This record gives sequence, structure tokens and C-alpha cells, in this order.
Amino acid sequence: MSDTLLDAVRQRLARSGTEPTPAGVATALREQGRLLGDAEILGAAEELRGELVGTGVLERLLADPAVTDVLVSAPDRVWVDRGGGLELTRVTFPDAAAVRRLAQRLAAMAGRRLDDARPWVDARLPDGTRMHAVLPPVSVGSTCLSLRVVRPNAFTLAELVDAGTLPPAGDRLLRALVDARVSYLISGGTGAGKTTLLSSLLGAVDRRERIVLAEDSAELRPDHPHVVRLESRPANQEGAGRVTLRDLVRQALRMRPDRLVVGEVRGGEVTELLAALNTGHEGGCGTVHANAAEHVPARLEALGTAAGLDRASLHSQVAAALSVVVHLVRDRGGQRRLATIHVLERDSAGLVITVPAVRWGPDGFIRERGWERLALLVGEAL
Repeated sequence: MSDTLLDAVRQRLARSGTEPTPAGVATALREQGRLLGDAEILGAAEELRGELVGTGVLERLLADPAVTDVLVSAPDRVWVDRGGGLELTRVTFPDAAAVRRLAQRLAAMAGRRLDDARPWVDARLPDGTRMHAVLPPVSVGSTCLSLRVVRPNAFTLAELVDAGTLPPAGDRLLRALVDARVSYLISGGTGAGKTTLLSSLLGAVDRRERIVLAEDSAELRPDHPHVVRLESRPANQEGAGRVTLRDLVRQALRMRPDRLVVGEVRGGEVTELLAALNTGHEGGCGTVHANAAEHVPARLEALGTAAGLDRASLHSQVAAALSVVVHLVRDRGGQRRLATIHVLERDSAGLVITVPAVRWGPDGFIRERGWERLALLVGEAL
């Protein structure tokens, strides 16, 4: 079916407010003087439904259970990630205007504005998919659209071993870490699998405990019966009503959490999280962006300093609040894996540093010089 005919049907449905059902599409097609068979009408209805109320030509990519990300950088450049790195697909848009329309409609579905006055958006769609879009001229040539798929069910730790994310028997050590109520951060770069691993670890928490999640975008899906989820909110068009991650951490402390979780530590909320973990909230955790486990103290220092903490106070709080850093990497082949686990210690100057405790090995974790400290932390849980 030609793009011209589909556009005419689209405009007719928009004017009349008719749903893109087979019957509605058939009526619109007859008004164009075209008689089509049932198969053609059903195909047109599905295509229009995807464009008007779904994700259009991206629908079948997002339906693939192996796909974690769909990235559109140009009408003829649609990429997916199935866990093995980015792959260029055969999916294309008619033109740059079609990419822009889809991005704006998805933003509207999320209750956000995307136009020339506000040319970028970061939002969560009703089905949980995380979207980010940037319009020209900020993005040169075409609207850039990124969709991060949030799967409804978390992996178990055993499944992560089978997938190669954890080394053989690696789930035993991580389960002991959770059972011992050790406070930890999961670090890594974008797309390394931090959220996936954190969801799996939270699924290993005792069923009698209450988990309170504070997230910028609700992505964690732990398999646990008692989870309270809090999500931040941007300001409305009048600039009012903003709820920050820092606000959520404060509220979470009043909700009797057994485990306080910050989906991603990226700003001033680091001060509230450290304070909470220093006041009896054991087993708290979160994720942080870092290129290596040894960079995490510097990353926390930068965030804490920006929030008003001096260097000495920040390191004192980190030393008292956190014990372990679990670092993930993504290799050149796209494989996500747990590279190393570090314990936190103070150096001679009183600053927090990380010490390798175990690292990835093809037959299981290989012990490093920080192993004794890690073994003391997990104790009888190991």
C-alpha cells in the first residue's frame, strides 16, 4: 500500500476520531475509492494502529524478547542491541518527519512535551519502556530516539550464571552478600547491566523484608513480594511540581524500609543515602556510573562535594556506610559480565579506597588481596 494512500487514511481517521480498527480502516479506504481484500485491510489497520497508538515501525523490534535497546539515529539507521552489541536493522522510516512524529507522540503518551521550545525529553512510557529523544537542530539531520526496554521479570542469579554474566558458582557469593545485609554499590558504564544485576540481587532478599525503591525512572523489577516503588517527577510546563530523587530518599526513610535502594546515585541524593546507611539501614544499595571499581570513591566525592559535603566528611560517611563495590563491564563483543568485586578501606590519609577481593575467572571467582575482608563481611552467610 502506498505511503500516499496511508497518509490519506491517517488524516481521515484523525479528523473523524475513528479508531484504526479493520472496520474503520476499510471505511476510510472506501472513501479513497479503493477496494482492497481482507488481508490488505488488516495489514493497513495494523500499520496504522502501530503508528497512532503504538511504536510504529519499531513495534516488532520492541516485541523481540532478546532486544534491550532500540536506537534511531536517522530514518534509515535503526539499531538494536540483543546483548551482543549494536546491530543495524532493515527497519526504516519514510523520512525524518516520521521519526519526529513518533518521538513527539511517545513523549505525549508519557505526559511530556517535545517541540522546538523543549527539544529533548527523557521519560518512561506507560509500559515501562525508557525513552529519550532529541529534535533537530540540536540533533543534526534527524530526530534521535532511544528506547530502553524494561522486561517485566527479573533474572534469577542462577540465570545470570547461565547467561555468562556471573562466573560459575558466582551466584553463591552474591547471595551471601545479600544475606549478610552488606551495603554495596553496583558500578559500571552505560548498558553494562547494572539495573539487571540489582534487580536479581533484590530478588534474593528475604521474603519477610520490605524493600523501598527510589528511582528517577522506574526500571527495577525485583521478583519480591514486598516492594514499594517511588519515582521522581519533572516539573510541569509552569515549572512547578518537581519531585527529585533526593526528595524520594527522604520520604523512603519514613516508610520503614528494611532495604533502602537508590536506582542510580547521580546527584545530591548521595548525602541522604549515606546518612540513611549510617543510621541503621543495613543492606542498602544502588548503582553508580564509573569506568572502574577503583573510580567509585572519586565519583562519590564529586557528587557529595556538589551537594555541599566537604571531602573529609564525605569519605568518613562513605567508610561507615558502604562496604562493597560490585563492578560490571561490557566487552567488545557486547557480553555483560561481573568483572570484579572490591571492598572499601581507608588509606593512610583517611581517604576511602577500593581493594580487589575477587575477579572474574572462567571457572569461578579468583581471589585477590581483599578476599579476607570480604569473607569477614559475608561471614556465616557464605
